[in-house]
Amino acid sequence: MWPSLIAKAKEGGVDVIQTYVFWNLHEPKTWRGRGRNDVVGFVKEIQAQGLYVCLRIGPFIESEWTYGGFPFWLHDVPDIVYRSDNEPFKFYMQNFTTKIVSMMKSEGLYASQGGPIILSQIENEYQNVEAAFGDKGPPYVLWAAKMAVELQTGVPWVMCKQADAPDPVINTCNGMRCGETFGGPNSPTKPSLWTENWTSFYQVYGGEPYIRSAEDIAFHVTLFIAKKGSYINYYMFHGGTNFGRTASAYVITGYYDQAPLDEYGLIRQPKWGHLKDLHAAIKSCSTTILEGVQSNFSLGQLQQAYIFEEKGAGCAAFLVNNDQKNNATVEFRNLTFELLPKSISILPDCENIIFNTAKVNLEGNEITRTSSQLFDDADRWEAYTDVIPNFADTNLKSDTLLEHMNTTKDKSDYLWYTFSFQPNSSCTEPVLHVESLAHVASAFVNSKYAGSAHGSKDAKGPFTMEAPIVLNDEMNNISILSTMVGLPDSGAFLERRYAGLTRVEIRCAQQEVYNFTNNYEWGYQVFVYLMIILVV
Repeated sequence: MWPSLIAKAKEGGVDVIQTYVFWNLHEPKTWRGRGRNDVVGFVKEIQAQGLYVCLRIGPFIESEWTYGGFPFWLHDVPDIVYRSDNEPFKFYMQNFTTKIVSMMKSEGLYASQGGPIILSQIENEYQNVEAAFGDKGPPYVLWAAKMAVELQTGVPWVMCKQADAPDPVINTCNGMRCGETFGGPNSPTKPSLWTENWTSFYQVYGGEPYIRSAEDIAFHVTLFIAKKGSYINYYMFHGGTNFGRTASAYVITGYYDQAPLDEYGLIRQPKWGHLKDLHAAIKSCSTTILEGVQSNFSLGQLQQAYIFEEKGAGCAAFLVNNDQKNNATVEFRNLTFELLPKSISILPDCENIIFNTAKVNLEGNEITRTSSQLFDDADRWEAYTDVIPNFADTNLKSDTLLEHMNTTKDKSDYLWYTFSFQPNSSCTEPVLHVESLAHVASAFVNSKYAGSAHGSKDAKGPFTMEAPIVLNDEMNNISILSTMVGLPDSGAFLERRYAGLTRVEIRCAQQEVYNFTNNYEWGYQVFVYLMIILVV
């Protein structure tokens, strides 16, 4: 899909394709650089279509991607602390960053070599977590910047949401309204860059799609340009699909479907077309914007003009109406203009409006789905019954509850916790009580389903499952399937995160409680879940 996606972005007036580099895709154990992991091939395809590249190496990326892009083997490096002034982490981070830069250099892909890469990014929104690392945070920022610059790519490096990015690294803005929220570059020698303009927002299981209008996106893009912004990236212009197990905790597989190009790479109107018209309008006066002197002044209580003028040459103006509800009539250079509510008008000659951010001339479109083939014949389906392990069947045993992620090593989302138990005859109306920091728990008693529960993206503590169960007088086998829906992707001390069962009890009607949390022998089995097979 790369060629068609890049072509649609180019047709929509995009000049630069910005992409992360996913460490856990490229180096889950050994290096994998083919197929959809061929980042060099991707950059070359962009170059072939005449566009530029911003390469966000990270290597921490977050981006609602499982484990923030880190390969899980980092977790087992002795004494490692991610994203801090920590020698083990810096060693592996530098190795990966150097490898990616060397790959690009060897193919002549940096702009300094005549290639398409005009920007690279090191780290990602680190200022959000920097304080948590105490005195290990600031030195890490300095080290990361120095390490990147010394790789001598010949093009600038950026750090997004890092107001104190050390020279010559450029601090950039992420968000929906950087024309209003960005404090600007931290040096007069640096340009004003917006590395993530959120065209929508990622969606979690149980959540509703976030709808951001084409008018709102266009308004804030135009305002950023009017305030001397020189680069805006849409996050996402095309989101696509998080295949397999690549989405982070609770994030659905469809990613930024409300972007100008939807999950399937289809044009979503009016976003795509409205932004295309905006890009054309800005480019029509780009020379004046780049070379002219900017000034601004008030046109009213909620109205303002931003002007770019070249001596004896061009003049371009942006007329802003910040009134959310009402039109505004303004006088500008002896001309009268009617401005729509919450809008910006672009005048490439300071006389004629060629684009208004609130005036959409395109109708919206919707995806319609039709079935090409129905698989509703019972004879075409075969059910697969999973074998539920008992304590005696397991090879891995421990007298405590093991942490989920460290046990599965990212080989599976599923981990069986099992134990055997013989109750006293006095235990009536037993209830299985489970607390978990994983995402889903499903309980089976003597291989029969007993109940399940799940957490949510917003819940901070463990979720609880209360399942009435039936126990035999003899030995009972309790099996609990712990499930992760993606690994965490953000926050400080990612290597210390805990998932899995934290408390397990059987509570009886007489307030008798059996606690199996500690000092009780558990059996474990890492599991690859198979549910349904379709025979075609």
